[in-house]
Amino acid sequence: MKTLYYGGSIITMEDGVFPEAVLVENGIIAETGGFEELREKAENDASLYDLKGQTLMPAFIDAHSHFISAAFSFLQVPLGNAQSFDDIKNRIASFIKENNIPEGVWITGKGYDQNLLREKEHPSKAVLDTAAPLNPVVIEHVSGHMGVFGSLALKELSADENTPCPEGGKIARDEKGLTGFMEESAFISFQKKVPMPSPDDFIKACRKGQELYASHGITYVQEGFFAKEMIPLYRGFLRSGEMYLNITAYSDIGAGTEVFSLGKEAEEYGAPFKAGGYKIFLDGSPQGKTAWLTEPYNDGDFCGYGTMKDEQVTSALLKGMEEKRQLLAHCNGDMAAQQLLDCGERACEIYEKKHGSSGREALKRIRPVIIHAQLIRKDQLRRAADLGFIPSFFIYHISHWGEIHLENLGAERAEKLSPAGTALKYALPFTFHQDTPVTPPDMLKTVQCAVLRKTEKGRILGEDERISVYEALKAVTINAARQYFEEDIRGSAAKGKKADFVILSENPLEIGPESLDKIKIVKTIKNGKEIYTA
Repeated sequence: MKTLYYGGSIITMEDGVFPEAVLVENGIIAETGGFEELREKAENDASLYDLKGQTLMPAFIDAHSHFISAAFSFLQVPLGNAQSFDDIKNRIASFIKENNIPEGVWITGKGYDQNLLREKEHPSKAVLDTAAPLNPVVIEHVSGHMGVFGSLALKELSADENTPCPEGGKIARDEKGLTGFMEESAFISFQKKVPMPSPDDFIKACRKGQELYASHGITYVQEGFFAKEMIPLYRGFLRSGEMYLNITAYSDIGAGTEVFSLGKEAEEYGAPFKAGGYKIFLDGSPQGKTAWLTEPYNDGDFCGYGTMKDEQVTSALLKGMEEKRQLLAHCNGDMAAQQLLDCGERACEIYEKKHGSSGREALKRIRPVIIHAQLIRKDQLRRAADLGFIPSFFIYHISHWGEIHLENLGAERAEKLSPAGTALKYALPFTFHQDTPVTPPDMLKTVQCAVLRKTEKGRILGEDERISVYEALKAVTINAARQYFEEDIRGSAAKGKKADFVILSENPLEIGPESLDKIKIVKTIKNGKEIYTA
């Protein structure tokens, strides 16, 4: 089966290559070039696709998100943009009523942000108990790193005033006992114990999750932290034959064997799933004031905190190097980045002594990724480039939380958030992501943010860190493919690569940057087949 695309702008993401047409055969790009030339090569055996002035370019590649969490959001109470405790209560109560949820069934809410609440603080279990007195409830903060459990939820999870707090986390208490609020490792450990949805509900959620990403022009997504508790449900998803987006998963450092086995099973089922490696967390989030900083937040002497010891980070890096498995490291603060880089150098030294070969080359081979890298400093970017780390910037923070970062960090540090411009100067390949479901998987809005670096109120944060539209598009196409070791088969429209495309209503290289977020996703094409049409 052949298709010849022509009649519009074609951005190949191959520097300087802007052909008239692209010929696709059996889901692979056969040729790019002039329209008449390719029509002749197709021997009149190709379907003609007239772009009618629209723009075709490689499909977007998600460099970091949490696919299942995004899918689960379709089964949860939406708390994004909730403005008060009363708003949270009303949404939970309405969700229970509208879905006829019986008492005793778990309720999960997603996406509240204390910065947007009238009370300017996290709710307590009392708020959830009022909304759902007969149901165990947990609500997750927009960052995914903290949340609140209701009284029934705490009881079912056997959490009480005597419960020890895991290292690198927090369980809030007052004179009456647990408040219900937990953060980082404490929240994640208890969240894992919350009952899973039914297999049927899980498949339905995954279907909607894929539709969400495809509607934003994305054909490749990430499972940014794969808990082994998900394996039974995920196996059903693989067997269902309904997975059509590429998904790469990264497991907890202690659960790799099970997840890697699932990757092998996926080959048997013909599902486009693979196990990419490991994920570790070195700190929290700047908007939650849990990112680990060298200097304190503006309102006191608190610098956030790390979640792993140096020897644990070094061990994780060595594990990846020894097994030739990629490692993703969640680092928001500059102190977390410092720890990662210091441990990276230490891991290289240990590897070299053990094997008698270059530790730096071993580290570079696994292309370790600094996830978020929001407050990484210029001197740290130089070290990252030398060691072979790839920063994946959560650059949309500038737009979404920019004003909050100005308040929490001060102008000097906020101006340096996600320093893509500096990374470009150092010839350090980088990617962009949205950490979905923290923010929607809107690549064009992310590209716009990297170009403009404007907060919601229009203030520019770090004019020197602005980059061009083309360089921003590279971060979500060919650079992202390289992050996944797949730059030879996807990420640009070149002969022999996958025919994964997005068709846009306007040319992002020609439209003004202020209008980038107004461009419509017309179609998303995966392996030459349409998977989304507006």
